[in-house]
Amino acid sequence: MRNRLTQFYFLFLVVFSQIASVNQAFSQSESKREVLYSESEKLMLSKPNEALKVGVHLLKNSDEGEDKAKINFLIAKIYTIKADYNNALIYLFDAVKLSKNTKLITEINIYKARVLRLLYLDKQSKICLDEAEKELINIKDDAAFTYCYSLIVLEKTLMDLDRQKYKLALATIESTDVKFQAGLKIAEIQLWTSIIKGKIHIGLGNYTEAQENYTVAEEILNKSNSTNYFAKSYLLLGKSTVFFNQKKHEKSLSALLEAYDISRPLENMYLDESIGNQMAINYIALNDRENYKKYTADTKKIITRIDNAEQESVNTAYNLFSQQFETNFQQAKQKSVKRFYTVLSLAVLLIFGFVVFWYRFVSKKKRLNEIIKYLEVTRKSIIIPVEKKEEGKKISIPLETEQTLLNKLKRFENSVRFTNNDISLAVLAGQFDTNTKYLSEIINKHYNVNFNTYINKLRINFIVEKLKSDPNFMNYKISYLAEVSGFSSHSSFATVFKSITGITPITFIDLLKNEREALIQKNDAYEK
Repeated sequence: MRNRLTQFYFLFLVVFSQIASVNQAFSQSESKREVLYSESEKLMLSKPNEALKVGVHLLKNSDEGEDKAKINFLIAKIYTIKADYNNALIYLFDAVKLSKNTKLITEINIYKARVLRLLYLDKQSKICLDEAEKELINIKDDAAFTYCYSLIVLEKTLMDLDRQKYKLALATIESTDVKFQAGLKIAEIQLWTSIIKGKIHIGLGNYTEAQENYTVAEEILNKSNSTNYFAKSYLLLGKSTVFFNQKKHEKSLSALLEAYDISRPLENMYLDESIGNQMAINYIALNDRENYKKYTADTKKIITRIDNAEQESVNTAYNLFSQQFETNFQQAKQKSVKRFYTVLSLAVLLIFGFVVFWYRFVSKKKRLNEIIKYLEVTRKSIIIPVEKKEEGKKISIPLETEQTLLNKLKRFENSVRFTNNDISLAVLAGQFDTNTKYLSEIINKHYNVNFNTYINKLRINFIVEKLKSDPNFMNYKISYLAEVSGFSSHSSFATVFKSITGITPITFIDLLKNEREALIQKNDAYEK
């Protein structure tokens, strides 16, 4: 009897030890996976390729469900940092299908909105952001809610910022909303809020405020234990823009060179294009034509790669949305009467057809008006002297003096002195050895405009001729065109350009590109 008890006891110890070993091995495996996941999260901000290798390894060894959804989302974030939006979308759509975690689904939808915004799919981006807000209300954890809420606010701000609605973007991000203010206690939210506000202030021409925000962002990065090359690249790019607008070109180039070095591992084409373009305009400002040509040529190559990648990403986005729509439709169809959905589908198609027809009609009409305005701008000079008006003269000017001032105005128009942003009626009168009343009266009488309108027309005429004669100018950013033609800010240039020509600078450039491409194709066909 005692021997049997001993044998049973021995067998119990063996089984127990085996179970303990299995549990310990499982625990160690889980611990290792968590360490690898955490390591990948840290690496993606400085060495995304290494982070991606870890993420792919984790995905191969993950189970279905939340674990796989979480890793898919991690890989999607890595691809977003690398600006590989095609792969980012694929993994985001996979992640959202696998997860039932409200916080994770909310974050995934925010990232989907972000990628779609960057691809200018605004309608789809808004749909995803609306989905994120719907999920948000179901998050019970206060910290998770605050974090996701803050991400949504930042995404809304970025949408307005990217579409150059600077005042609206500033109002959103400077909101006194208690929930967003709570989110500013999170270092990541505070960092990106400062960087985004810096960019908004640049758009508004508030360079001092922009510099202050970039200083705050720099302090946050310095306090951080992680190496965040992604955020620092955008920070340095913003600082370089501030320096450029302050005419501190050497400082601007220094910031750009640092951004260029640390952004290499990110392999982000959009960062490369922004840095290269900024380098080019600094070198042209310094009259360094060799470096200007080099960076302009490099930037053009990057833009071509971006265009190709964007086209592929947009196609992927539409395919994924179509698949998602199809899946949802099939699920709904199984729960509903076939006739109901047939009628609904017909109604949707009719409405869609009407909307498409109406949209095409309105677009065609708008395009026709734009082309007419464009032809008016490109076929005649904006500055056209009018016939002399003898009636209503307020100041008597000697005929000889009047003719002298008119000759000086002609020479002034043939120069580029009007592109100096400090030009004024008093300054020009001093240069002409006359008084402001005489000069103002001559301009009113012979051009039928006041001094400010006269200068603005000269500047717009100057930049229109530059765009027509030098194809490189069509690739510059609007802010640089504003700077070159003498305007103090992007917004004032755009406003004046449209008020004088009837169309926006972007529309004018697009039409000019179309005309140039059509001419090239025509010449090619003629040569053949």
